[in-house]
Amino acid sequence: MVFGMKEAMLWEKVDGEVRCNVCGRRCIIPEGKTGFCGVRKNIKGRLYSLVYGKACSTAVDPIEKKPFFHFAPGSRSFSVATVGCNFRCDFCQNWMISQFTGEVKGTELSPKDLVTMALNNHCEGMAYTYTEPTIFLEYAYDTMLEAETKLYNVFVSNGYMTKETVKLVAPHLDAINIDYKGSEIFYRKLCSVPGVEPIKETMIEMKRRGVWVEVTNLIIPGYNDDPYHIEEMAKFIYQKLGPETPLHFSRFHPDYKMLDVKITPLETIEKAIRIAKDVGLYYVYSGNVPGHINENTYCYNCGELLIERDGLRLTGFNLGEDLLCPNCGSEIHIQGKRWIPENLFKGS
Repeated sequence: MVFGMKEAMLWEKVDGEVRCNVCGRRCIIPEGKTGFCGVRKNIKGRLYSLVYGKACSTAVDPIEKKPFFHFAPGSRSFSVATVGCNFRCDFCQNWMISQFTGEVKGTELSPKDLVTMALNNHCEGMAYTYTEPTIFLEYAYDTMLEAETKLYNVFVSNGYMTKETVKLVAPHLDAINIDYKGSEIFYRKLCSVPGVEPIKETMIEMKRRGVWVEVTNLIIPGYNDDPYHIEEMAKFIYQKLGPETPLHFSRFHPDYKMLDVKITPLETIEKAIRIAKDVGLYYVYSGNVPGHINENTYCYNCGELLIERDGLRLTGFNLGEDLLCPNCGSEIHIQGKRWIPENLFKGS
C-alpha cells in the first residue's frame, strides 16, 4: 500500500477547485493547496488525504481515559491518531500534533497493522483520538472495517463533521465522545470555528443512528463557566439525546496559548454537576479530578454506588450481567456489554 497519500472520500469538484465534504467547514480548496486541517490536499483537481497510514501516536489506554464511563467499562482501547485538526483551540493539550506545520510525519502502519497491534496488546477495541478523527477519515474508516468483527470502534471527536460523514461512519461506530465546548462566541473566539450547529446535529444524528453518545465539556474559568450556558447545554442534552446520556465536566489545566488562565476551581466543577443533575441528567461526572466522588457511577433512582473509579482506574464494579441496579432494579445504561471483562461482573 501507499502510505501518506490516498484519494479522499466525500469531496466534489467546484469550478475547477474541490470542496471537501468531511467536516463542517466544507473547505473549497484550490489546486496545490490544503484545507484548514492541513492534511487534505487538492492535487490536479482531485482531493487526497496526506495522512493515510501515517500514525503520529499510538497507545494502549483504559476506555475511561477517553472518557467513556458507560461504554465497555474496564476494557482497554488501542488509540491511534494522525497529525492535523479542523479546529485551532487556544487551549489544546495535544497541540504539538494537532497544530503541526511542515512535513506530514508519522509511523507507517496499515489498518491491518493497527488491528494486529490492538489484539497483540489484549485490547478490546480501537479508539480514534488525540487529534480529530474526522480529518483522517479514510485511515479511520478502513481501520474500522478491519476491526469491527474483532474489536469495538470508538471516536473521540469535536463533532464538527457533516451529515455525509456521520452517515458513512455510524454503521461501523460503537460509541462516540463529543467534546461540546460552549457557546457560539466561545467557539469563534477560542477555536476558530464559525458555529456550533454542525456539532449539535452530529450528536443528534449519531444518537438516532444507534451510536452510543457521551459528551465532555472542558470548563475554562472566565470563558465557558457561566451557569446559564451550562444549564442550556444540559437542557439540550436532556431534550435531544436523553437523560441517560453521560456528561463529563472536565477540569482545565493551563496549556498551549492559555498558560495565563488558572486551573478550574473545584467548586465550579461541582456547581456544574449540580446544575446538570437538576436539569434531569442521570449520569454527570467530574474529569481531571482524581479521587473525586463524582468520578463514580451511582444509580440515578436510589443512589446506590455502582462503579467506583480512581482517576482512570476502575476500583469497584457493583453490577451483575443484567446491568440492573442491585438495590432497586433500575436499568443502568451501560453499552458494549460483550467487551466488559467477565471477571468484573458481580458474583463472577
